[in-house]
Amino acid sequence: MAVPRTAPILVASNRGPVSYTLGEDGSLTARRGGGGLVSGLSAIGPDANAVWVCAALGEGDREAARRAGDSHLNPGDTGGQQVRMLDIAPDVFAAAYNGIANSVLWFVHHLLYQTPVEPVFDAEFADQWAAYETYNAAFADALAEEAVDEAVVLVQDYHLALVPAMLRELRPDLRIGHFSHTPWAPPDYYRLLPDDVAAGVLRGILGGDRAAFLTERWAGAFADCCAAVLGAEIVRDGDGDGDGPPTAVRFEGRETRLGVHGLGADADFLRQRSRQADVDERLTSLRAQIGPDRKSIVRVDRTELSKNIVRGLLAYRRLLETHPEWRERVVHVAFAYPSRQDLAVYRDYTERVRRLADEINAEYGTEGWTPVALHVKDDFARSLAAYRLADVALVNPIRDGMNLVAKEVPVVSERGCALVLSREAGAYAELGDDALVVNPYDVEATARALDEALRMSDGERADRTKRLAAAATALPPQAWFLAQLRAL
Repeated sequence: MAVPRTAPILVASNRGPVSYTLGEDGSLTARRGGGGLVSGLSAIGPDANAVWVCAALGEGDREAARRAGDSHLNPGDTGGQQVRMLDIAPDVFAAAYNGIANSVLWFVHHLLYQTPVEPVFDAEFADQWAAYETYNAAFADALAEEAVDEAVVLVQDYHLALVPAMLRELRPDLRIGHFSHTPWAPPDYYRLLPDDVAAGVLRGILGGDRAAFLTERWAGAFADCCAAVLGAEIVRDGDGDGDGPPTAVRFEGRETRLGVHGLGADADFLRQRSRQADVDERLTSLRAQIGPDRKSIVRVDRTELSKNIVRGLLAYRRLLETHPEWRERVVHVAFAYPSRQDLAVYRDYTERVRRLADEINAEYGTEGWTPVALHVKDDFARSLAAYRLADVALVNPIRDGMNLVAKEVPVVSERGCALVLSREAGAYAELGDDALVVNPYDVEATARALDEALRMSDGERADRTKRLAAAATALPPQAWFLAQLRAL
């Protein structure tokens, strides 16, 4: 039975706005998600008839998708949103998601490979790439089925890089945009990929009418890759000297416009949520853990390789070594929430973080002072509590598309917070003027920046925080989402 074309606006992303848990009795329990896309889609309003296409991530999701068939999920589970969840075969999904998206494309764009030994593109990789193509094709088919004539489709992120071109083949009438939430690798690094794969990803995104990014830097890197790999023509802004930022890519008779939308923090939500009772409770607990009259250096991250948690801990250890006056006067509150633990390299990294925190505590800790307070259980309320009390926020990723933590802390901070920020975070483009900027690989420089941040006067810290908060909330999720729609 064919799905009726009803949707004038569609969103496609790997993760949807709801997840399901399957009970032993066969019952399904829905849990609604958060984040920029959920907030952004709510800006459209229920009367727009928008449809969100996503993948089933676990067994509960798959059961919900099976029960829905080609129809939408129960709107009571989704907050009234129309959601079509795709039941992609588990082995295909695992190969596409873990094998390609998270172990290849993520690694390339975040420059994470140890190139003397990796990557190795062999027969196993070829099978995984075929699964990634199948996974993307499933999304393209579903979008083509759901969309009314000349509908607008916003495809999200590196998981779905092939969808725009696939969908263009099926439905040339649609207006298609792709948004990259990650950085984009420079050409020399991007060409680590096999030639056909490197070209295939670019061709996939260029199948859209528009390709958008979080910063001009990432848009420029994408354009450079199109020129280097495909021989595409790059259209640039400016007076004809060819030095302006890229505005479009011309390839094989089509033009794909480029755009930049720097996703900001949702100030209203954060300020309201951070003052609720459960956050107050955790704030009291954290203050007790830190102790009276001590400063705090806060970081909030998943144990994702790109977040650079190990070098952050090394810089803190160096601070205690070179500035003994800070011993017993500061606590590093490190939230390192486990991520992608089905991949061995992430499990090993998580264990290394734990081990290093224990080493610092053993080396410098005293009876009344634990230098590192490491939290590994995900707790959003506790993260917000840490934002409120932080004297210093450490955000030092190796590379990051944006990094919303850097934007959220200034919004929630109670007394002002000095931000130590990696120049390789996308947020640097907007926040760099009022942050203490570091090279994420330079442990010595990061230790010096932490010392400077701890010594910053209350007045300067408060002034910087106000400016940081203003910059961080310039394009909140709803405005960010609507800007993409208007541009298409």
